[in-house]
Amino acid sequence: MHIHWFPGHMAKAQRMIREQLKLIDVVIELLDARIPYSSANPVISEIIGEKPHVVALNKIDLAEPELTKQWMSHFQNMNFSVVALDAASGNGMKNLIGQVEKIAGDKLAKLAAKGIKPRAVRAMILGIPNVGKSSLINRLLGSATVRTGDKPGVTRGQQWIKVGKNLELLDTPGVLWPKLDDQEIAFKLAATGAIKDDVYDAEKVILKLVGLLRDDYSERLITRYNLPLPLPADDSELLGLIAARRGCLRSGGIVDYDKAGRIVLNEFRSGKLGGFTLDRPNTELDGMSNN
Repeated sequence: MHIHWFPGHMAKAQRMIREQLKLIDVVIELLDARIPYSSANPVISEIIGEKPHVVALNKIDLAEPELTKQWMSHFQNMNFSVVALDAASGNGMKNLIGQVEKIAGDKLAKLAAKGIKPRAVRAMILGIPNVGKSSLINRLLGSATVRTGDKPGVTRGQQWIKVGKNLELLDTPGVLWPKLDDQEIAFKLAATGAIKDDVYDAEKVILKLVGLLRDDYSERLITRYNLPLPLPADDSELLGLIAARRGCLRSGGIVDYDKAGRIVLNEFRSGKLGGFTLDRPNTELDGMSNN
């Protein structure tokens, strides 16, 4: 399985971000709570540099609560300001705003000391595609004024958005790194929907996902699809069994693996199979240390 994806607009997005960064007080780096490591773009870290920023773990409703706590501790131990949130429900919004205002306080205080008129905190939201940036802004505004979608690549331009009297947000396009050399990371990005479904071998990703679910979450598979024991050791055979249980059969009784695979993938992404955290914090994640 080899996944490589870097659309031309991604390079343009990086240039736009670099140009606007000098106007920003705080960067909000939005990560997917299911894959905090895999969704942490090293290009974003390089762009941010020493700019103050908050790490926001989004989609906690789709992640495993205990592992989210471990990730929170991991980032805190690395001296990051970190919040957990669910943009869809609004959980964690007040905490995020509080952290942003707190971090920006020193800069605004210095401006005030120079006699500069008080102004709203200026924050930039950065993250990979489909991590929930537009949904976060909509939740902060209280209305769906920013176009959102369940596919990566919806937000293409930049726009300033006023949130109350004390915060201005700059929305930006999602940025993936130019080369996905780590195919394990590429798989996790594909499985969670950060990479468009039409640019990778969906069959291989789905079979790998089915195997992962069998090995680490077998009880969920058995319960969701009413599967008999023992589960097949072969990924294709297991998918075929799921297809049979869900009636994914073509004329003549031929198994429709594609339809069954899409069912598993969609139910994995939507939370119908429960919460998943594919990245686990450990001592090997030193690369995420604060810049």
